[in-house]
Amino acid sequence: EWVEREIDHVLLVRADVEVAPNPNEIGAHEWVDMDELRRMVSQEGRWGDEVVAPWFKAIVKSYLPEGTDIDDAMRSRSNEILRFSRLSLNPGDTDAILSDLSNHRGKAEQHIQNGLGKITQKRLHAAMSHLFKGGGKRLRAMLPMLVGQAVGRGHEGHYVLGACIEIIHNFTLVHDDIMDQDPVRRGLRAVHVEFDDSTAINAGDAMLALSFEMLADSTYIDDEQLRPLVRSIGEMVRRVSEGQQEDFEFEERDHVSEEDYMSMIEGKTSAMFEMCARTGAIIAGASDEVVETMSEWGLMLGLCFQIMDDVIDLRSDTATLGKTSGSDISSGKRTIIALHALSSGKAMPAFEAAYGNEDATEEMIAAAVNDLEESGSLEYGWKRALEYHEAAHQALDRIDDSDSLQVLRTITDFQMARIQ
Repeated sequence: EWVEREIDHVLLVRADVEVAPNPNEIGAHEWVDMDELRRMVSQEGRWGDEVVAPWFKAIVKSYLPEGTDIDDAMRSRSNEILRFSRLSLNPGDTDAILSDLSNHRGKAEQHIQNGLGKITQKRLHAAMSHLFKGGGKRLRAMLPMLVGQAVGRGHEGHYVLGACIEIIHNFTLVHDDIMDQDPVRRGLRAVHVEFDDSTAINAGDAMLALSFEMLADSTYIDDEQLRPLVRSIGEMVRRVSEGQQEDFEFEERDHVSEEDYMSMIEGKTSAMFEMCARTGAIIAGASDEVVETMSEWGLMLGLCFQIMDDVIDLRSDTATLGKTSGSDISSGKRTIIALHALSSGKAMPAFEAAYGNEDATEEMIAAAVNDLEESGSLEYGWKRALEYHEAAHQALDRIDDSDSLQVLRTITDFQMARIQ
């Protein structure tokens, strides 16, 4: 059995703490002082035969250059310290949040399956249901209820709304995979591969129609709220389509700016998060001011989410991702990381050899990722995600604090912790 063994994580603390890492992810850990840390990075003494991840070396060199200590690092990099929500050392608190999220997911999932049950054509039903078998976090399905609880009154209509949005999200994934000719999604064969292009297109169309049908049929959503919901969802679908078209056309353009990229992901990805938050607040009875604030939070969350997706594509393995690792490099995707690398003027021969090369091997992609790490392009992407993470928290600062609001802060923080 192949087991990855390398030193690639460091935790700096100035307090007595106990750590209990996931044994499936981390095989061993130990506490070391600064001198031992530097011997580890230099692979001296007992560390001579260990594999030390290159990004681990780069992080230590950047944050703890020779002659500095933890206090120096805290002072010199204070503007980069992550701002996270309230943390609890009580495992019961975390368990309660996870249990609550699982409960929300289960209720939204029930509405999703009830909706798909309306489809009586067997092959079409199978195609529409295919991606849901691959799991997924169902974050978009839960967001309307979580927002509703934070700003007003959460009710069953939020689950119906979340189910509709999740089905629309999957519709966009089905069509996206056809356009990009991606063979894998959520660890399963993509719908157009499992069935065929025509069935996949038809399944996506039916998903979109089904979502509006479910919304209109719901007895949990007031008639006077239906119009702003339909308008918001329709606007979101249009913006996603515009963003997808921009992304598609980027491949044919000689130059794409970072501004172009941010505009594209604001439509393709962030618009859906923004709409989840907006509509969740609307049917919770929130004021117009609160609705706009939550829309801002959703937009910032979505931008952070997408940039972190760009980072994760380069940092995770195929099994963890549920799709081909490093596919953004071989397909020549214009991500914020790639744009930074292309405009940096730095020599990156491995990246240049693999970028846009559909025949790039795993070894070529790994070397390209190392170029992006050494050049600072990966770190740049992470820092840009961090900016939107902070902006999302600033939006939540304008909402009255509550346990439900803290759940939204936890979701915000989770975006920065998704690297596997």
